[in-house]
Amino acid sequence: MSNNDKLKVRKNASRNKAFKELTIVRDTIFWIDVVAEGQNENAIYARPFNFKDALPQKLTSKKYKIKNNFHGYGGKSYRCIDFKNNFYLIWIDQLTNAVWFQIFKEVSSNDRGQNKYLDSVQEPRQLSKSIQGNFDSSFVITQNCFLYGICEINNRDYLFSLNLKKTKQDIHQIKKFKNFAGELSSNNSANLLSWIEWDSPYMPWEKNDLFFAQIELDGEIKKLKKFSNKIINAKKNVSFFQPYWISETLLVCSEDSSGWWNLLFLDVSEIENIFIKKRYERNLIEYGVPQWVSGISFFSGDKKNLFCLAKKENSLILEQYKDLELVKEFSTPFTSISDFSVFRNKVFLKGYGSDFLGIVVEIDFANKVSSNFSEQIYIDHIKDSSKPETFWFKGFEDKITHSFLYRPFVDNFRKPPLLVRAHSGPTSFFDGSYNSEVQYWSSKGFFVAEVNYGGSSGFGKAYRDRLHHKWGIVDSYDCKALALELIKSDLVDSEKVVIFGNSAGGLTALNCLLYGSIFTAAICKYPVIDLKDMHYNTHRFEKDYLNSLVGNYEKNHENYINRSPINHINKIKKPILLFHGKKDTVISYKQTLKIQEILLQNNKYSEVIFFENEGHGFKNIENKEVVMQKSQEFLKNALNI
Repeated sequence: MSNNDKLKVRKNASRNKAFKELTIVRDTIFWIDVVAEGQNENAIYARPFNFKDALPQKLTSKKYKIKNNFHGYGGKSYRCIDFKNNFYLIWIDQLTNAVWFQIFKEVSSNDRGQNKYLDSVQEPRQLSKSIQGNFDSSFVITQNCFLYGICEINNRDYLFSLNLKKTKQDIHQIKKFKNFAGELSSNNSANLLSWIEWDSPYMPWEKNDLFFAQIELDGEIKKLKKFSNKIINAKKNVSFFQPYWISETLLVCSEDSSGWWNLLFLDVSEIENIFIKKRYERNLIEYGVPQWVSGISFFSGDKKNLFCLAKKENSLILEQYKDLELVKEFSTPFTSISDFSVFRNKVFLKGYGSDFLGIVVEIDFANKVSSNFSEQIYIDHIKDSSKPETFWFKGFEDKITHSFLYRPFVDNFRKPPLLVRAHSGPTSFFDGSYNSEVQYWSSKGFFVAEVNYGGSSGFGKAYRDRLHHKWGIVDSYDCKALALELIKSDLVDSEKVVIFGNSAGGLTALNCLLYGSIFTAAICKYPVIDLKDMHYNTHRFEKDYLNSLVGNYEKNHENYINRSPINHINKIKKPILLFHGKKDTVISYKQTLKIQEILLQNNKYSEVIFFENEGHGFKNIENKEVVMQKSQEFLKNALNI
C-alpha cells in the first residue's frame, strides 16, 4: 500500500468523528463530541443555529462518558428539553451508570461572549443511583418536575420516574413491561405518555404494540390503553415506528399494515376512544426503518408545521405538513439522513450522499426555500469517485432484487475483477452512501457490487419478509445470482470474483463459497459462523432474532447446523481472509479461532488476523489501514494479479 493509499483511509476514517447526536432546541444546536483524541470521555456542546463558524460552548465540564447502551445497541445518549423557559439537559453517564441533568438559560445576544451562549442555572446533578442495567434517553419531564424514562434491568424493561429536586435517588418503578419497550414520548403538558412494546418471538420491526397512559398528579398511571384498530392491527402483525406528539391530543407515527411504513395521525382526546384522524397510504415510500437503536427520528415539528422524512427509491425526500395536510415536498441529494430535528420553521439534519461525507444542514423555512435542497446548501463533492448505479436483477425464486453497481474508476485490467458486498444485519440495507473502502477498490480497477438481498429494508414489508426462515439461503443465492448476471453481461472477469461480508454478511459470504463455484475467494470481518452458538449466547435484544431468520430452534435444529459455516469449513478449498476483534461481545472471536487451523491447512493464501483492541466494528484507524493492506495483499495472491 502506498503512502497515498494510507492517507486516503486515514482521512475518510477520521472526518466523521465530530458532530454526533445533533439536535435543535429553540435557536440552539446541541451535539456530542470527544473532549480530546484518544481519551475515554466526551461532552455535550452547543452553538447558535445557523452560525456554523461560531466557537462551540462545552456544557458538561466534568469527566463523563456519555453513551447509551440500551438493549445492547444503544442510540441517542442525551435529551435537551425546553421546560419553563430553560434548557433541561439530561444525559446517561457510563462512568457512574446513572442519569445526570443540568439546567441552562439562554444568554442574551448583547451579553454573549466569544463562545458562551448558555448560562448554567443549576450545576450538574446526579439524579439516579447507579443501576445494574441500561437507561434509554427518551426522557419526559412533567409539570410537577418528575422525569420519566425507560430502563433495562435484569433482562426486563421498566417505566420509571425520578424527582428532579433530589439527587442519587433510587429509580421509582411505575410499570414493569412484559419484555421490551421503547420510544417514550408525551404531549405538551406531559399528562399523556406513549411508547411501543414488543415481546417474543418478534423483533420490533416485525410486530409491536402502541400504548398510551394517562398520568395522575402523583406521577402514577391512572389509565392504560393499547391502541387497536380493525383497519390497522386488530387482525395482523403490525410494526409502529416513532410515536411523536404534534399537539396536546394529536400523535403521528408510521405503521406498516399496508406493506409499507406509512403515516398515521391519531386523536387521543379521550384515551378510552383513540381514533384515526388521518391516514396516508403510499406504496414504494417508507417513513421508517428497523428499530435497531433508539431515538431514530423521521418526524419533527408540530401540527401547524410538521416535517417528515421518507425513503423514496434511492433517495430521501423531506415533506412539510400543515394541519395534517401535505403542502410541499422537497427533493434532497441525500442517500441517508441522521440527527433530524425541527424547531418551528428551523430544520436541522446531517445528510450523507454518494459522493460526499456527512454535512450539517440548517435551513430556516420562514424564508423562501426551493423544492430542491441542492439549491439551498453547499456540498463539497468528492472528486474522482465512482457513482452507484441502481441495478435490478432476478434473485431467489426469480424475484426482482436490488443492488448498487460501482464501475472501476481506472482501467487496470483487461476485464475487471468483481467484488460483491453482502451487508450486515441482515435486516439492513445498502443506501448508496459514500464508502471509502468501495472507492478504494474502484480506484484500483475493481468492479464493486452491493447486494440488497431479499430481507433487506427500505423496499417494503414483503421484501423484508423474503428472508423469513431462509437466512443462509436467500441471501447467498441473491449474491450468486447478481455475480452470474454481471458475468453473463461480460462486465467482469469470471475467474476473479470475490465476496465480502461483515458480521451477518460474513455468514452470507462463507455460504457462497460452500455452495457453488462462482466465487474465487472471500474476505470477512467478525463473521457469524455458528448459528447454534448465536442462539445460546447472543445478547437479549437479539435472542428472538433467529426465530424469524432460521426458525424455532427446537423445531428447526437441523437448519441451525446445516447453515452454519463452522460445520462445513472442511469443504471450503478456496482462500479466505478473516478479521476479528478480541473485544467483540456480539460474536466471540473464539468462533473464528475454532476454524483458524482448518482454514490455514486447507486453503492456500488464507489468513486469520485478530485485533486485541477491537470489538464488533473496527474503530482504530491504524487497524483499518492494516485491513486494507492485508486485503490488497490477499487479493493479489488469491486472484493472481
